[in-house]
Amino acid sequence: MIAVDGPAGSGKSSVCRQVADRLGLRYLDTGAMYRAMTWAMLDAGVDVDDPRAVIGAIDAVSIISGTDPLAPTIHVGDIDVAGPIRGDEVTGAVSAVSAVPAVRERLVEIQRREVSDATAAGAGIVVEGRDITTVVLPDADLKVFVTADAAERARRRAAQDEQLGKDTVDVEQTRTALLERDAKDSGRETSPLSVAPDAVVVDTTRMTLDEVVNHVVALVDELPDRT
Repeated sequence: MIAVDGPAGSGKSSVCRQVADRLGLRYLDTGAMYRAMTWAMLDAGVDVDDPRAVIGAIDAVSIISGTDPLAPTIHVGDIDVAGPIRGDEVTGAVSAVSAVPAVRERLVEIQRREVSDATAAGAGIVVEGRDITTVVLPDADLKVFVTADAAERARRRAAQDEQLGKDTVDVEQTRTALLERDAKDSGRETSPLSVAPDAVVVDTTRMTLDEVVNHVVALVDELPDRT
């Protein structure tokens, strides 16, 4: 199993999907799961800034993640939320929901179950998020921390937002928002974003997507059980 962490806009989703596809592995986007939980809270009218209200609504939410790297899916119940979870409302609220310990406990349980299912099926899996190497899969075969400088991450995120059809995106505003998200993710008490001591740090600032994918695949090829 391959565990990948990194801040928003670092390119980890694109990297993980291509690595999983190249190696014939499953893929799990845990960030989409937190966004789906956030979408469910907003849809139900829950005050996301009230942890007790969020905790009271968790049990009513069923999150289902598809693990095909070429076509990952995310549903809340039978509702496809792949589009809605990328909207500004969810983006603005996801840090608050993600910081609730009970939310993290619930989703980590689901994430580990997906890994167990992949293992039982004889398939490997690439899992990406912000606490995968440190909390969810501390015994992963390979741990990678994907990062890039804030300016490059902002440029990438702005380009992604434009592809999603959003209004003209201000790169500097995007950069400010990413830095605020970094501070929230790194500063929360439960499962903060951090670099695991045994993780390989990959700075993608000056690398193409293909170069990063090739680098991570090479790291996998160097694992003892693949030699």
